[in-house]
Amino acid sequence: MTELIQSYAAKNADSDLEPFAFARREPRPDDVTIDILYCGVCHSDLHSARNDWGYSFYPLVPGHEIIGRVTGVGSAVTKFGVGDMVGVGCFVDSCRTCGPCEANAESYCENYPTSTYGSVDRHDAQPTYGGYSEYIVVSDRFVLRLPPGLDPKTAAPLLCAGITTYSPLRHWKVGPGHRVAVVGLGGLGHMALKFARALGAEVTLFTRSADKEDEARRLGAHDVVVTTDSTRFADVAGRFNFILDTVPNSHDLNPYLSALTFDGVLILLGQLAPIDPPVHSTLLLTGRRSIAGSAVGGIAETQEMLDFCAANGIACDVEMIAIQDINVAYQRLLKGEVRYRFVIDNASLRNA
Repeated sequence: MTELIQSYAAKNADSDLEPFAFARREPRPDDVTIDILYCGVCHSDLHSARNDWGYSFYPLVPGHEIIGRVTGVGSAVTKFGVGDMVGVGCFVDSCRTCGPCEANAESYCENYPTSTYGSVDRHDAQPTYGGYSEYIVVSDRFVLRLPPGLDPKTAAPLLCAGITTYSPLRHWKVGPGHRVAVVGLGGLGHMALKFARALGAEVTLFTRSADKEDEARRLGAHDVVVTTDSTRFADVAGRFNFILDTVPNSHDLNPYLSALTFDGVLILLGQLAPIDPPVHSTLLLTGRRSIAGSAVGGIAETQEMLDFCAANGIACDVEMIAIQDINVAYQRLLKGEVRYRFVIDNASLRNA
């Protein structure tokens, strides 16, 4: 394909996103070509655009929560056909041969998965560009089928925020009889509440904001602990089997460790910064407690999650925006002024 397609890109770490035209690669026999209808806005899009993690290269077209319609398939593709509604998540390839890949855990590929954007294609060494664009070309192995009953707009963030919270709940087999707490009520946190409740657990939200209680209960919480009230940690000491921590910045993990039961697990989902202050090892030793991390799930688990959402009426709470408003959305994202995920209507790219 030699035609130029429209997108929005960061040209460097200090600039706003702006229009950018580029050519997608030619489809291979196993590829699916997808007309992008909607793309969720993840906080990692902002981090990547601003090179907060130190490995971004430019121009960078963000977007890894993609919902669209198939417009073409390669000669080797049998799972999808023109007109199908599909999704693409955080990665578009992997080595396919290592242990995690063979176990359908491609996100943990020992040779590193190819990210949907800001990465390098394993076959032609070209940069990958994400969903803030008109269409995308992806190997069929990394395309997801959108089940009937899911609204494409609200389904887009499921491909990152959804699977990031669903995956650890499934890995640790959360279900009836478990007591689960979620730290933070944002894009990840609100989905964690919904999933944990739907899986049958007793669910609590940890939050710094007392005014979030009604909202947390609407989303599935049975209880709310306001962490600015230190006495509340004493009330829940040794209570939870699992705590999903969605807070992205460094914070004190020790109060949450003390809230775990014997053999309880604190699962870090959002924190990419060093743990500060240090963890008190006594809290681990005396209760055989654990700290674990979890990334997005693999393709099979992501499809399972989408099907689970369709069967249980679960969707992400979203605010729709035009691509021309992306820089304002990033500013609001920094201030926490979204409930709970922005989604770009990509028709705005075509109508610009």
